[in-house]
Order: sequence, then C-alpha cells, then structure tokens
Amino acid sequence: MTNLGIPTVPRARVRDVGGGVEFSNAGHHFQAAAGLDVAAAAAAATVPLSVILQVTKRCDFGCSFCSEIDLKPDPELDALDTMRANLQGVSRVFLSGGEPLIRKDFGDIVDMYYKDFILAVPTNATNAHLHAKRIAGKIAFANIGFEGPRSTFQRVRGDYDKAMAGVRALQGEGIPLALSCVVYRSTLASLPCNVQIADVLGAGKVKLIMPLRKGNSLKLAQQEFIKDAAAEEAFSHLARLRTEHAWTPALRLTTWTPENEGHMIVIEPDGLAQAWPVYDAPDLWKELGNVLEEPISEIWKRYPYKVNHFSKYLGRSIRTVEQGV
Repeated sequence: MTNLGIPTVPRARVRDVGGGVEFSNAGHHFQAAAGLDVAAAAAAATVPLSVILQVTKRCDFGCSFCSEIDLKPDPELDALDTMRANLQGVSRVFLSGGEPLIRKDFGDIVDMYYKDFILAVPTNATNAHLHAKRIAGKIAFANIGFEGPRSTFQRVRGDYDKAMAGVRALQGEGIPLALSCVVYRSTLASLPCNVQIADVLGAGKVKLIMPLRKGNSLKLAQQEFIKDAAAEEAFSHLARLRTEHAWTPALRLTTWTPENEGHMIVIEPDGLAQAWPVYDAPDLWKELGNVLEEPISEIWKRYPYKVNHFSKYLGRSIRTVEQGV
C-alpha cells in the first residue's frame, strides 16, 4: 500500500499462452514478437485467444450506446460449468454482461472459471462492493466502463458516484483496473480527463471504442458518430498529452474497419456463440454454434474471422501505445 492508502501497482507479469503469444498483466493485453506471422498463427490455432461470455443480459444502467438491450434468462451454474468445459484451451475469458456483478452468485462463477482461464470482468462497478473481496486474486483485471468526468459519465452512462464507490472497492482489494470509454463527438474534449483519472487509479490501460448502430445507440444523433480519421486524430492528441504529462496507462483505440470485422466471439447466456460485429448481418451478429452443445474448437473451425481475431487481440489492427512508453 502507498502512504495514501492506494494499493501499489502489481509487478508486471507475462504469461506464455503458446504459439508465440504472451499475455501481459501490465497493460492487460496479448502480445507477440513483431515478426510473428499473424495469419499463420491464426491458421495454426485450434481455439480463439479470447471469448466474451455473457453471464447475464441484465444491467442496472441504461447506457446511451448499449447494444445489449434484448434480454435472455441468466444461465444456471450447471450450464455455465458445461460452457467452462467446452471452452477449454481458450486463454482468456471475459465474464461479461449486461452487468455481470449484478448476479449474486458471481463469486461462484469466478471460482468455477479462474483456475482454467485468464479472467477479465467488464463492469460498471456499481455492485463491486458485494464481490471485490471474494474475486480478488482470481481475476486478471476489471475493465471499468468509464466516460468521466462526472457530467459526461452521467449523461452517457449512469451514476458516477455509485460507479466510483465500486472502483474504490475493487482498488481496495488490489484488483488491477482498466478503463473502457465509448467515444462520441460530444465527449472528445473529456478524453484527457479519462486518461488522467486512469493514471490516478493506477489503471493498466484506457481503451477507446467507437459506438455501433445497434440497440440504444440507434437513438443517438448522427453527429455523435465520428469518422475514423477524427478518432485517429483524437488518439494521436491523447498520445502526445500522455507523453507531456507522463501518464502511465497503455492506450488502445478500436475503430470499425474491415480488419476488425467479426473479431470478437461473444457467447450469449443461452450458449449461442456469435461473431461480432459483422457489418452486413442482422443486429451485427453472425451465429457460429452453441458451446452448450459442442466444444469451442469445433466452433473455431468454421469461424471465418480468424485472422481478424488474432490481428485485433495482438494489437496489429488497432492503434496502441504501450504502458510506460
């Protein structure tokens, strides 16, 4: 602990996940040598590097960009255990939502999964005080959805103070943090504040994402969707400020280019595996199979975005600034 009562940042650790790929606990990302042939690595892989598992579709926020507004029943623990068995070989699993910490049995889910996978938890942190102690030491990081400062956060996402109380609960248990920010035209000016907040929190990275036209974001004004060039300019400005102010978090920017199409594999609460985002598909989903019925290795065989998956998660198709650079 520091003299201010803030947990010190854990020493950087790197985990070999095979195929020339490592996972860095410093910036919470996969990495590989610059000379790695991504297409060859993707072709040789028998499972994905990372999947997103929705343990619920429920949420206590109503974010203005949310794409996950169609509810499905929460999976029971025995169904989640079947999915766990069928996900063997995957390096990282995001226990996601909806808002995953809304589940009272979230600690049971973490206990079920953490020995087999690198676990990450995307969360708004509002229920973190209920789970932080139990999940500490079992998850690699919590990825906090965060569009601070306060007025921007509350307009885009929800209750700033409730979220910050949860962030402090996670931090108090020494759980590594990352921040994830959905970028509108009207929030560009607040981005430096986000990186400053991340730096104060000792977060490993700040991830910037463009909204997609699905769910709540269909109600957004057209001018809120910025073009890739504007996003690149904003990212470059942040990178310069990061150097000027000696901010430490890594920076990531994902825009929706052909190279990033379908790169995510999202598993819904009923086990349905979907490629996301697929630009010409209904609701941006492309159905792949069901992990309640077959192993992920079989689904991977017919997954058409293998190179995009590896390129994105290895930072080749997105803009990156590494931690400490």
